[in-house]
Amino acid sequence: MWKQILSKLPNKKSSKHEHRGREHGGHSSSSSHTSGASTSKSTDNGAAKSHAKNASPAGKSAASDSGFKDGNLKSSGNNNNNNNNGVFTPYEALPSFKDVPNTEKQNLFIKKLNLCRVVFDFTDPTKNIKEKDIKRQTLLELVDYVNSPNGKFSEVGIQEVVRMVSANIFRTLNPQPRENKVIDALDLEEEEPSMDLAWPHLQLVYELFLRFVASPETDTKLAKRYIDQSFVLRLLDLFDSEDPRERDCLKTILHRIYGKFMVHRPFIRKSINNIFYRFVFETEKHNGIAEFLEILGSIINGFALPLKDEHKFVEKDCKLADTVIRGLLKYWPVTNSSKEVMFLNELEEVLEATQPPEFQRCMCFASISVLPYQLMRSRYSLPVISNEQMEELILRYGKYQCLGLLYSALGVAERALFLWNNNHIENLIMQNRKVILPIIFPALERNAQKHWNQAVHSLTLNVRKIFHDLDPELFKECLAKFKEDESKAAETEAKREATWKRLEELGVRKAS
Repeated sequence: MWKQILSKLPNKKSSKHEHRGREHGGHSSSSSHTSGASTSKSTDNGAAKSHAKNASPAGKSAASDSGFKDGNLKSSGNNNNNNNNGVFTPYEALPSFKDVPNTEKQNLFIKKLNLCRVVFDFTDPTKNIKEKDIKRQTLLELVDYVNSPNGKFSEVGIQEVVRMVSANIFRTLNPQPRENKVIDALDLEEEEPSMDLAWPHLQLVYELFLRFVASPETDTKLAKRYIDQSFVLRLLDLFDSEDPRERDCLKTILHRIYGKFMVHRPFIRKSINNIFYRFVFETEKHNGIAEFLEILGSIINGFALPLKDEHKFVEKDCKLADTVIRGLLKYWPVTNSSKEVMFLNELEEVLEATQPPEFQRCMCFASISVLPYQLMRSRYSLPVISNEQMEELILRYGKYQCLGLLYSALGVAERALFLWNNNHIENLIMQNRKVILPIIFPALERNAQKHWNQAVHSLTLNVRKIFHDLDPELFKECLAKFKEDESKAAETEAKREATWKRLEELGVRKAS
């Protein structure tokens, strides 16, 4: 039985090779086809299966030596750069649109799109200089063509535009590694942005796609078949690019897609929310968060009243202010100074849209849980010490990050005090001063008496003066209550120290 099975193995192998030989037209031996197929599979994993089967060793060598690769999503007979066997022909410029009759412009448009699906390597500026310039000139012609009135785009034209754009922009992003250190969080905004070397071509591709999406000649019903949810999802992934120029283009394009393709609107909002969730709870790193927030801000401004449940935002419905403010306070990042400043910025924007009735519902909670702590924020990081003690502290730890942390905490205290510079917020606070001032007065008074930083000290005195000038009687009551509490706290502390001292003395007696 085993002999019968083993005797059949060579026949199967030869028949398999014969079949491959027939696929290649019978011009090469079975052994050469075997090596050609394996080479295709190992070096062209991203290409289509049919292309991997049909590529001969000579064809693959010619493609690799040329310095560029085919960016097709799948093999196409219309591709101007491939012959039937997948071998690249010379990369040559096509005629200009003005040199062909109107009846041939659509065909030429598709041919030029196919030509631009070839992606070049920009890591070596001396490689494929002529071909890169041909592609750049072709892209410029395509941008002008899309921007000019030439009639409705055909379905084939729409499909080829999406394929060309996909071949050029959808790629693996390789972010620069960042060590998870405190100094990184402090100097993040000062880092030099990473610029994509392929931007001379990418910029034109983005410009072409933006004009295509915004063009009145683009049929939305046809285009949504190809600019689908999968395409949008891959577009959102590109927002993690380190190149700010690319993120800015993506922001504009996504906004256009959101406006033109109404069917994608809920999906886009949901997908952006998912990116936020991953950023907050998993990665904590994403380059496009600011752009996403700008897009959402623009989307929110366009919501119509009455709001749907999924569209509820404070800017459109001030009654939601209480809920949003309580949510901000519930998740306040007390261990991260830079995030605290961001939360204070957001809190100010929400308070600007808050009316007195909504403010009254949450003012006590806000005053008790956040403001006193923020006003005294830097004092928790650095006690009241002299300059000599501060110098000794810094020298002892021997790390300049320590100084950065202290001053970032000062930034939180300053930002909290700057809330009084907002007229609307100041009016809200002053209208409810009889409730708010007794809560925040101890923090204000301690800062005014002892705070070591001049900026925080000056801002505190300004806020203190506002309350004093507006309601002197209330201010005197709060001051008297503060002194009484401080006196009681000092007595309690003295008793505690005396108790510990007696315990120490008792321990020394027993030990002796």
